[in-house]
Amino acid sequence: MLFEKLQKARSDKDAKAHRALFHDDHEFISHKQNKVFKKNEGSEEQVLEMFNNITEAKVRCIYENEEILVTHRFNTYASGDKEALMIVALKKDGLIWRTETGATEM
Repeated sequence: MLFEKLQKARSDKDAKAHRALFHDDHEFISHKQNKVFKKNEGSEEQVLEMFNNITEAKVRCIYENEEILVTHRFNTYASGDKEALMIVALKKDGLIWRTETGATEM
């Protein structure tokens, strides 16, 4: 399943493997910033920066099938801010195609 591949790429800090799990048409919808980010707007360097600036805890897969992946985790950011984060990812062609999150500040 995709969840295990994502977690392995994150734990290995393998930005190339991580980006390969996202569809070329991937969109991340940020409600906090009221913006849509597209895969082609990012880089492996930005993924590595994310890996280095976020500590994840209690990461778990809530549900996954061929159409959707739902996960939950607790993130601690380099700033010291903490959030509980629910991530819903729609799949297309076996890859993550569209991602939305719901965050609760801790």
